[in-house]
Amino acid sequence: MMHSFPGRAADSARLAEITRILARHGLGWLAARFLPSGESADAGDGDPATTPRRVRLALEELGPAWIKLGQILATRADLLPPEWIAELERLQSQAPTLPFAALRPDLEQALGAPVDACFASFDEAPLAAASMAQVHRATLHDGRAVVVKIRRPGIAAPMLADLRLIAGAAALAERTNAQARRLRAGAMAAELADALRQELDFTVEGRNADKLRADFARNPRVIVPEIHWPLSSESVLVMDYVAGVAPTSAQALLEAGIDPASIAALGADVVLDMVLINGRFHGDPHPGNLRCTPGNGIALLDLGLVGQVSPRRREEFIRFTQALITADDTAMADVLATWDESGSAPPAAVAAAARRLVETHGGQSLRLAPMVADFLPLLRETGIVMPSDLLLIFKALVTIDGVLTRIEPGFDLAAALRRSTLRLVAARLSPDHWQPIVRALGLELAHMGNDAPRLLRAAVQRLTQPPAPIEPSPQWAALVRPITRAIWGAGTLVAMAVVAARLLG
Repeated sequence: MMHSFPGRAADSARLAEITRILARHGLGWLAARFLPSGESADAGDGDPATTPRRVRLALEELGPAWIKLGQILATRADLLPPEWIAELERLQSQAPTLPFAALRPDLEQALGAPVDACFASFDEAPLAAASMAQVHRATLHDGRAVVVKIRRPGIAAPMLADLRLIAGAAALAERTNAQARRLRAGAMAAELADALRQELDFTVEGRNADKLRADFARNPRVIVPEIHWPLSSESVLVMDYVAGVAPTSAQALLEAGIDPASIAALGADVVLDMVLINGRFHGDPHPGNLRCTPGNGIALLDLGLVGQVSPRRREEFIRFTQALITADDTAMADVLATWDESGSAPPAAVAAAARRLVETHGGQSLRLAPMVADFLPLLRETGIVMPSDLLLIFKALVTIDGVLTRIEPGFDLAAALRRSTLRLVAARLSPDHWQPIVRALGLELAHMGNDAPRLLRAAVQRLTQPPAPIEPSPQWAALVRPITRAIWGAGTLVAMAVVAARLLG
């Protein structure tokens, strides 16, 4: 009922529109939960065989926020059955193109000048259109070819209203449904809100591009378009245009003089380095977001979705792959138990899931897509709820595995993983890794040196007093902390070296 729904009064008109759309797609049984008191809706046919399709069509009609929600749910094969995943994966964010005249006022307001003053030429025919933005080609006055990404006018306010309604629905579901609480519906709504707010602000994508370009500055074969910041803002992003071939088939690459095997090896190295070494990765590396360039290079495009990987997650993922390749079901069970956010999966069920996984996919060349296709439903059966950041990593790896297998059949991700693990060990041995640790230790030692006279007097005074329980001073604790970190880092390095040796073995 409406009185139980936690939302703003100003959103009531949108809520009524949502219920009408749901009812029109035969989802009245879902809409009725949120209808104002006294209203009713057609309950729909309730046929479970067609429900996923009807939900997908309703989400597409509801707009960008709901499409993004469906796309996030499409990554949750650990929560939803295959027929739902297959249907939600069909959600498209494409949208009808807008005439440039509808975009020009907002574009010129963001630029602070007429279009002709900022660009030597501007193609008013769109290069691409999506639910949030439209892209046009242009040329700068210095002759550089660029693309201009323009946010659709008036899109922000309705999307923010929808996010409030989705958050309210999630809160209501958690209050009334134990399964929703176990699946952390509120956290999923918060994840959606964070993702959409970042996508609405194009400066986030620009900063992502700058960071990824810096990550691969030493690899000339990896291209990230340069952002033209004087022309960019929250609603407009201007970046270099990259000509190239999408990695859709080996034949397309060969016709462009590009070696598919070289692209496959580089693509795997790039994605694994992003996940395991840089801690920052392209969240959706499908063929539309990649271009293969002459000289067997790869350009990374559309960087609105960039995931972050903490050092802890990187090491957990290495343990997972090591357990898989070495067919160690005990180690696999430990990793799965660590990843269970629900905390309610029975240990015996976790151990059984680990055994099934390594028996089916362990001790052999690693084909990621078939493994994940079995892995995520297995988690659903076991009751394990995976953290969303890990699912984004798996999604990115499965996506790139599918791309690379398409252009290089028989491609083995395990070989790329071994190379990446060795590079990870080398990175941990580099001065760049240890310099911050040594610097922190040096600063703490200098601080201790300044405090030495006072500490010496305190020590003499302590010796002349009766024994008492010893409490470490803040200064000593500050000294010990970086030393402990250094020892931990060295231990981690040794562990990774052992992992690399076992992978190579």
